[in-house]
Amino acid sequence: MTHPGVEQKATWLQIRQQRPDYVFLWGWGVMNSTSIKEAIAVSYPRLQMYGVWWSAAEPDVLPAEAAAKGYNGLALGHSNERDAPVHKDIAKHLYDKGKGTAGNKSEVGDVLYNRGMISAMLVVESIRNAQAKTKKKVVTGEDVRWGAENLNLPAARIKALGFADMVQPLKTSCNDHEGVHRARIHTWDGNTWSYTSDWLEADAKFLNPLIKAQAKAYAGEKKIAQRDCSKEK
Repeated sequence: MTHPGVEQKATWLQIRQQRPDYVFLWGWGVMNSTSIKEAIAVSYPRLQMYGVWWSAAEPDVLPAEAAAKGYNGLALGHSNERDAPVHKDIAKHLYDKGKGTAGNKSEVGDVLYNRGMISAMLVVESIRNAQAKTKKKVVTGEDVRWGAENLNLPAARIKALGFADMVQPLKTSCNDHEGVHRARIHTWDGNTWSYTSDWLEADAKFLNPLIKAQAKAYAGEKKIAQRDCSKEK
């Protein structure tokens, strides 16, 4: 359905009639909470609902409160962890001194908070990487792009940053901007998220040729010059 996707009654009436084994949410924002509310209205089990990673945070389930219990979503390395050393540092150096900027201190450790926090950490590490390479304190956007494309964060470095068990060891390159390719399922219990699966990883041998073919077709259609990573140092 098209964004914002708040009118879903017809779709959920079909789901009530057809009773599919599973429903997968590939939504964004209010579309997700609307889907969960509509699922409740037609008595579709939340345990049989799964969301992509941008459909699996607190704003998606809180509007339905405890009735969203059982809803599942992808967690790319982190859920709503709150007790990592980095959280304790944030409380000590920011919130305890009245300098916190989140709407409410209780939001520290929510899925979306952690996502933003990890993103900020990766940007800082990219800048550090660029500074180490160029030997300059002030780096350019091009320098930082190199830094982001050549990150190497082993478990020891991640632990030193205070993100142990929140971020998987990763190593990026010109060919691989992800650096790590695994995810877990976390499930809403009515109050919080908890992990309910082991690490999962897609079949790269199957997906990569499809991705490359689509990327090549898109680049050709939009007349985008493709990079040749084999020619870059």
